[in-house]
Amino acid sequence: MNSHPDELSIFRILDASANRAAEGLRTLEEYARFVLEDRGLTELAKALRHDLTEALAAVPWRERLIARAVASDCGTTVSTPQEGDRDGLQAVVAAAAARVEQAFRCLEEYAKPIDLVLAVRAESLRYRAYSLAASLLLMRSRCERLADARLYLLISGETSELSATADQAEERFATTLRGLFSAGVDIIQLRDKAADDRRLYRLSRVGAEVARGLGKLFIVNDRADIARAAGAQGVHVGQDELPVEAVRRVVGSELLIGVSTHDVAQVRQALTDGADYIGCGPTFPGQTKGFAEYPGPEFLRAAAAETTLPAYAIGGITLDRLDEVLATGIHGVAVAHAILSAADPMAAARAWKDKM
Repeated sequence: MNSHPDELSIFRILDASANRAAEGLRTLEEYARFVLEDRGLTELAKALRHDLTEALAAVPWRERLIARAVASDCGTTVSTPQEGDRDGLQAVVAAAAARVEQAFRCLEEYAKPIDLVLAVRAESLRYRAYSLAASLLLMRSRCERLADARLYLLISGETSELSATADQAEERFATTLRGLFSAGVDIIQLRDKAADDRRLYRLSRVGAEVARGLGKLFIVNDRADIARAAGAQGVHVGQDELPVEAVRRVVGSELLIGVSTHDVAQVRQALTDGADYIGCGPTFPGQTKGFAEYPGPEFLRAAAAETTLPAYAIGGITLDRLDEVLATGIHGVAVAHAILSAADPMAAARAWKDKM
């Protein structure tokens, strides 16, 4: 640590900012633990607290205590009416998050004259605090929006027949979607790797309109640009597609963003990144895709225990294995072949929804 003529004042500011950050983080942690009851967010808040303590090891505890002068601190008697105004738990969280972010900024700036390493670490902690605050404040709205959406269907544009005219294809696609939604499907994702951009856009526009009229959700696979342009309700990305942060810049704040996850580390990353829901799998070998490994029900159980973020099991799930899947605590299931290959897909969808 470098010497500096204003060292005592700097230690005093660092001490106050460190205490403010730690207190705010504890407030956020308690909300994640006792209100949201979300293990993943609780661990994120706790990790931030611990990493703050580790970073502050660069500031000798003795020096912090010597610099601390509560009795002469003029700030202890300065307050504003807004400090006592907390209209509900969300306001408590928002205020605590702001306190944490401001404290980290103070740590970052005032550490620069004496310890650049501490300043850099404080900056990193501040960015992590931004992500944590966003996840905490948005978690309830995400869960509420998807609370009743449990049956998720993946569909291609093939049902609209490539040989048909554009208008005919769109009408047939709309008819199919209306039937499936009416039969109990809550979310439909358009996943069609063979379709060109124009076709994807036109079908997505139709799907979004049908879903909106029925109070359902229509999601576009991979293509954030098409989802936004078509007015879809969301976009779903895999581990090799655009990260959530980049997708959010494209689609804005209103569209849902789903992320495919294959292990608990990816679940935690999706939570940190601000995903609105996650897909978990592949559960079993299926008809649509082949994978080298199948995490199975054990992963579903771990994901359900990790976070309250809506999570959908995917991969080879059949109606006779539905009970086994739901027993893991997973929010819902995503299927394709099991419903669309049935002689009567609408009847199959009703059977799935009834059993769920």
